[in-house]
Amino acid sequence: MGACVQKVDILAIGVHPDDIELACSGTLLRHMEEGKTVGLLDLTRGELGSRGSAEIRRREANKAAEMMGVSFRWNADMADGFFQITPENTTKVIQFIRACQPTIVLANALHDRHPDHGRAAKLVAEACFYSGLLRIETKDKEGNPQEKWRPDNVFHYIQDRNLTPDFVVDITPYIDRKMEIIMAYTSQFHSPEAEEYAQEVSTPISGAQFKNFLRAKAASYGRETGYDFAEGFNVTRVPGVKDLFSLG
Repeated sequence: MGACVQKVDILAIGVHPDDIELACSGTLLRHMEEGKTVGLLDLTRGELGSRGSAEIRRREANKAAEMMGVSFRWNADMADGFFQITPENTTKVIQFIRACQPTIVLANALHDRHPDHGRAAKLVAEACFYSGLLRIETKDKEGNPQEKWRPDNVFHYIQDRNLTPDFVVDITPYIDRKMEIIMAYTSQFHSPEAEEYAQEVSTPISGAQFKNFLRAKAASYGRETGYDFAEGFNVTRVPGVKDLFSLG
């Protein structure tokens, strides 16, 4: 999708293409149906993935974004597996945040099986803070100075490991659409009709049972709050509510 610069309510950031779809696409679908605008940012192209290729994953990511109906999808072109929290990479994320001025940022899990996830979570959280500092100067793609901007909240979606959520979002009406969107990544997940990937190496997410695991995980997060399916999130800063009745 085109890298159109526009303000959005929620910016979802994932270090690999498909991170967002797997962990928080149901939440994004819910908020878009409620009238909120959403943009996506992938930090890398997932070029170290055992299946497919960076170009294939780019096409799949664009298809998934179109299926979700988001405002845009950008890629920061960091090095998969080898990116670090450097001034250069932090500045890249700051530029994206200042360009679309989100109220909420969704980021990778605070810690997880894949080491990229926790490192990306820290990079994004730091960039969200520094983006609000006046003396950090950045420019947009036309070379114009950007205004400082700090999102109100950064929420970290839960990924592979079963972390205890600080809150969950009801995605019951969206679970089937979420699974359809995930399957846009035919190179990564079990898809019998995608014969071109049948001979590729098996991975922890390419087996036929992985989709069952995703549904079971969403059901587990929903169970404690009375939802059929939910997505879980962690916070590093306690969010406030105006009154007790805002908690549902």
